[in-house]
Amino acid sequence: VQIVEAGGALVQPGGSLRLSCATSGFGFSSLDSAVGWFRQAPGNQQREPVACMSTSSGVTYYHDSVKGRFAASRDLAQSTVYLQMNALQPEDTAVYYCATGTHAYERTPYVGMNTEDWGQGTQVTVSS
Repeated sequence: VQIVEAGGALVQPGGSLRLSCATSGFGFSSLDSAVGWFRQAPGNQQREPVACMSTSSGVTYYHDSVKGRFAASRDLAQSTVYLQMNALQPEDTAVYYCATGTHAYERTPYVGMNTEDWGQGTQVTVSS
């Protein structure tokens, strides 16, 4: 499986970014397949799940901290998942990682999935 993230940048508070996660060698349309966005903030050891999508249906689960601001979408033909991030705040600053795997789920306020492979990450910095 190959995963390539892109779209990270420096943006001012209140701004927007669109991240992309292009996959290959992954069963994107399989019933249980999932793609998730995770982030690791400076100084944190763990990666926090932000949005996890069941790629066959497009159903996406969001962490409470990003609901109403972030929106995931997919392009089945390109096996790509996008993350539109609006109203960005300094606390959104992190390296954003894309992961492939299975079984996206929601257990409010948390979301998750079974992760199998990871991309290299893309830096998002929100600062004035």
